[in-house]
Amino acid sequence: MQDDLVFKALADPTRRLVLDALYEQDGRTLGELETVVADRTDMTRFGVSKHLRVLEEAGLVTTRKEGRRKLHFLNPVPIRLVHDRWIDKFTEHHVLALTDLKRALEEKDPP
Repeated sequence: MQDDLVFKALADPTRRLVLDALYEQDGRTLGELETVVADRTDMTRFGVSKHLRVLEEAGLVTTRKEGRRKLHFLNPVPIRLVHDRWIDKFTEHHVLALTDLKRALEEKDPP
């Protein structure tokens, strides 16, 4: 199931770091991502490559060849699908309750 791959990919802090790096600047090479990750961990290029593979399998990262370079791009669609299925439906009730409370407090006459 695709959701399982997305959850597995998001469970690792290094993979989230890679996604954050792609969010900040899309279209990075492996070397650029290695530099970002190496600033915060002691991970090697091989380790970053393995994490990228997991992110690609989950559909969170896509790649494109540009000459001799392979560029990595963030694909937010799987995260949005997980949000819509697993998060949004659980928060809707709370948002509605807060909206109702706001409306009720605004309708009250001031003392």
